[in-house]
Amino acid sequence: MGINNDVLRILDEVLSLNGRALAFTRETHLLGAIPELDSMAVVSLITSLEEQLGISVNDDEIDGEVFATVGSLSDFVNARL
Repeated sequence: MGINNDVLRILDEVLSLNGRALAFTRETHLLGAIPELDSMAVVSLITSLEEQLGISVNDDEIDGEVFATVGSLSDFVNARL
């Protein structure tokens, strides 16, 4: 689960969760459940994922389902690696 751990680490950094994200599971809801994850944070999160994991994300690939849970975000990132 290396990608999942990378996603959790980046979520924690970008959203300034002070370690809270490290306890998240694949089933943890993100969008709408974590107040820190607003529209500006989504943009920052995508940028950090691209920079730190070497992926490229097109605007038309992003929708609410990608950010529904930790698992959906991790699967999205894994598909781009």
